[in-house]
Amino acid sequence: MTQLARLISILTLLRSKRLLTATELAEKYNVSVRTIYRDIRKLEEAGVPVYTIEGRGYSLIENYTIAPVQFTEKQANALITAEHIINQSKDASFVNDFKEALIKIKSVFKTSVQEKSEILSDKIHVFNWKLEETASNALSEIQIAITNFNCVEIHYKKANDYQISIRKIEPCAMYSTDNKWILIAWCHLRNELRAFRVDRIQSFKILEEKFEDRKFNISDYFRKHPYTTHDFNR
Repeated sequence: MTQLARLISILTLLRSKRLLTATELAEKYNVSVRTIYRDIRKLEEAGVPVYTIEGRGYSLIENYTIAPVQFTEKQANALITAEHIINQSKDASFVNDFKEALIKIKSVFKTSVQEKSEILSDKIHVFNWKLEETASNALSEIQIAITNFNCVEIHYKKANDYQISIRKIEPCAMYSTDNKWILIAWCHLRNELRAFRVDRIQSFKILEEKFEDRKFNISDYFRKHPYTTHDFNR
């Protein structure tokens, strides 16, 4: 990779991620950390507002914009394929938000890439072999609660249970399996981490109350709590 190509790639990464370290960049491009230092200086000399957070990494000044990036045909095809897979999701909010995001992304496709992506879209079909009647419309709002550390009140119904329990939770993370989204949250009722199927949430309310970041790490969670079907069947 030439230095120019690397500089453009670094700038794109800085636009897509809040914070990047020199070590991360050096490993990605297989160059030395010193080379990354020089690259950052080159960007600064070109007028790009990169600022250093001492001991943490590099970031761009908020609201800095660059010309729209161009997608290759393969990258566009990956997005079209992802759209077909995501359309199988049982959460309407997630599907709708992705569709709206993809419309914005498609607006920067070159005409030739756009035409070919439309051809591919008509030639892909994803079967869902595990059709279920249950669906949800909470995923997008819960994701916002996770990143903004808002407590959530949910009305939750377990499988084969006619009673609905009201829980106040601190949403920590989520994962997907067999077309089901599982929310891991600190449950105030049980005073411990619990797993909730999003499609079993009957109603929810994002509360103004904030909770303190518990520094939850999903990889550590699975190491301590090996994945079982129990988590998403209840």
